[in-house]
Amino acid sequence: MALITWSNMFSTTISEQDNQHKKLIDLINQLNDAMQAGKGAAVMGKVLSELVNYTVFHFSYEEKLMALHKYEDTPAHKLEHSKFVQTAGDFKKKFDSGNAVVSAELMTFLRDWLTGHIMKTDKKLGLALGKLGVK
Repeated sequence: MALITWSNMFSTTISEQDNQHKKLIDLINQLNDAMQAGKGAAVMGKVLSELVNYTVFHFSYEEKLMALHKYEDTPAHKLEHSKFVQTAGDFKKKFDSGNAVVSAELMTFLRDWLTGHIMKTDKKLGLALGKLGVK
């Protein structure tokens, strides 16, 4: 069962951003499914690596959009990104060294962080870019 289900309430109206958010949701759901099915560390590590790498790619995309359009809330938005990347990177290092496991607590954190970030920070960005004609 999906931990997060995409719906139009998550749409920022920026189609590429929405597509990337759908990919992030899919990766979180894959990780959750692997955890619930008791898959081994190799399987979960592969999905976790893909999630971390895709997150960095996605944040880079958003930050390029913000720079291109001189978005006024860029510093605060980038700070949210960097804090998440630090947290995710720290967890991945612990996981890789055998000092952390994918847990329901981690899945709740990922779900709540991503949906909260989309609903507040990314929708605000989408609104500002939409006013500039970005779709």
